[in-house]
Amino acid sequence: MATTPKQPDLTPRLPGGGDAVVLERRRQRVQPPKMYQVVLLNDDFTPMEFVVHVLQEVFHKDRETATQIMLKVHVHGRGVCGVYTRDIAHTKVEQVTQQARAAGHPLQCVAEPIE
Repeated sequence: MATTPKQPDLTPRLPGGGDAVVLERRRQRVQPPKMYQVVLLNDDFTPMEFVVHVLQEVFHKDRETATQIMLKVHVHGRGVCGVYTRDIAHTKVEQVTQQARAAGHPLQCVAEPIE
C-alpha cells in the first residue's frame, strides 16, 4: 500500500513553541467631532463695551469683528461668537460667564450643537 507524503504544518508559531494569532487589520472610520456654536444672548443691562471686551479677550476677535458681533447680539437678540468642539465651546461659555459675574453683569452665553 502506498502512503501519501505528510503535508507540512504552516500554522504560525511563536518562539518557544506557542501558537500565534494573526489578526486582520480593519480600517476604522472615525467621525469628525461634533461641533458647537457659542452664542451670546442679549440683555438690557450689560454694557456694549463690556460685550466687545469679552469678545476680544475670550474669542480673540479684533475690535471691528467684536463690534459687529455685539451689534448683532443687540439688534437680533443673539450672536454667534465662534464654532468649536464640545469641550472648548463649554470652556468658552464658562469663561464668559465668570468674567460677566465678576464685573456684575447678567450676560449669558450658551453652547449649541450644530446639526
